[in-house]
Order: sequence, then C-alpha cells, then structure tokens
Amino acid sequence: MTRVLFWLALAVLVYFAIRSKLKQSQRRQQPPPQPPQPSSSVRQVAPPEAMLCCAQCGVYFPASENVPANGRDYCSPAHAPLK
Repeated sequence: MTRVLFWLALAVLVYFAIRSKLKQSQRRQQPPPQPPQPSSSVRQVAPPEAMLCCAQCGVYFPASENVPANGRDYCSPAHAPLK
C-alpha cells in the first residue's frame, strides 16, 4: 500500500511541475499588455488654473473669478472696496 501511495504522490507532483512549466512558457510567448487608450467617452480634465488670494478675507479662488480693484485681487464684488 505504501508503494502505491508513493507512486501516486510522485505522479501528482510530476503533473503539477509540467503544468507549471507550460504556463510559464505560454506567458513568455504572449506580447506584453498594451496600456489602455483614452476613449472619447473619458472626461477630459481641464488644465489647472492659477489661484489668487483675496486681499480682504484671504480665501484662495480661481483667477477666472477675480474682481480686480485698486491693483489688488478680490474674491467677490462684496469684498472689493467701494469706489
């Protein structure tokens, strides 16, 4: 009985060793995966915008929302000094 178990275990070991070698050779033959191409459905991110600091409250805000007054930058018309 011991001999049967020995030969059975040896056969299973050889089977898994051969299977492992075959998988390794198949992985080597496959070309490396290509990085995904951006599709048109992917949302494009806007480029970063300069941030300015409000002279009144110190809050940072995008330059496109700037309210200039007296050579300084303000976050809203409420913070710009009255003329």
